[in-house]
Amino acid sequence: MTLTASSPRPAETLLILFAGISSLIVAHGLGRFAFTPLLPYLIQDNVITLAQGANLATWNYIGYLVGALVAVSLHGRNSTQSVLIWALLVNAGLTILQIITTDYTFFLLLRLCNGITNGLVFVLVPALILEWLAEHHKTQLSGLMFTGVSIGLILDSILIDWSSAWFSGQLRWIPIGLMALPLALFSVWQLKKITLSSRPTVVIRSSRLLDRNSTPLFIGYAGAGLGYILPMTFLPTLAHELIRNQPFILTNIWLITALSCLILLPFWNKLGASTNDRFALICSYIAQILSLIAVLIFHNAIGVVICAILMGGSFMGTVVCSQRIARIFQPHQGPKLYAALISLYAGTQLIGPWLAKLWIDHGGTLLQSFYMGLAALIWGLLWTLRTPNPANVVTTH
Repeated sequence: MTLTASSPRPAETLLILFAGISSLIVAHGLGRFAFTPLLPYLIQDNVITLAQGANLATWNYIGYLVGALVAVSLHGRNSTQSVLIWALLVNAGLTILQIITTDYTFFLLLRLCNGITNGLVFVLVPALILEWLAEHHKTQLSGLMFTGVSIGLILDSILIDWSSAWFSGQLRWIPIGLMALPLALFSVWQLKKITLSSRPTVVIRSSRLLDRNSTPLFIGYAGAGLGYILPMTFLPTLAHELIRNQPFILTNIWLITALSCLILLPFWNKLGASTNDRFALICSYIAQILSLIAVLIFHNAIGVVICAILMGGSFMGTVVCSQRIARIFQPHQGPKLYAALISLYAGTQLIGPWLAKLWIDHGGTLLQSFYMGLAALIWGLLWTLRTPNPANVVTTH
């Protein structure tokens, strides 16, 4: 059955949402963020060093930026859906290949290619499904799709931390690979059914991506990318440095982060809908700032857990609210705006691990590098305060 602009049955809508959720689980939750809880174990197993881990993260984020930029160039082309499907399948295959990786250079290449396919999927899946939901007047369901990220984080914790005694080295990727492949196949099966209806030609007053409304949003979003990536890359590793004598928290810190993301994502969706997305976005920045302040002040389990809850529970709120604000500002450029925002997010977040590596190489500590993330999030908050309220903006459709 091909899903068109005719009114879909509830079951069809759910299947499309599940396809988006499982796609983000595969590419973003498992393919990308599994590396975060794996990092301390790979260091412990003498597979890589902390500096090499930061380098691997940087190359993954470079790939993510490349993939997002390619997705921008695909805007409006008929081949977009085919590229998306292949990117999803290749991403799952790359995750499986990491099981047998023994060479560090090959590991770098796999993380780079994983980032490219992840960038493509993370841009093209939301763009495709959000536009399909908009055609059927169901955009209020859009936030549910991003639960795929938080569910992926939960699966990371269960599959990696809870099985840590059974595997060692690169074999720790086995549970991740076994989960990624069937989810990717299910997503492809459903995504192939989506067809967007052709829309009448409209006269657009301005085709500029950046205008006086969207520019502050974009500048602030750059700070969000750099600010969140340090704890979302290194928090489990930092926990192993600060609280080695508390194994329960060490084993479950990523699960705490993931559950916070899953539980609080509907909150950001509802807060944005009941007040406005700008207010919700400001609150999400404040929560992330407080998360880093906590771990920088309390060098113990309290600070680590607060950081996990507040950062895990708020970073996806920033993503969802920013995308919806951008679409309100320029409704005629929805998919292109999603791609541009994610490209910016990817471009700034790849700087984080690189700066952390430089700091560590020059005698600094991992904890001290979190000050850079704090400064970036304050920057994002200040520019978001300058972003107009979407309710007061008049757009030309």
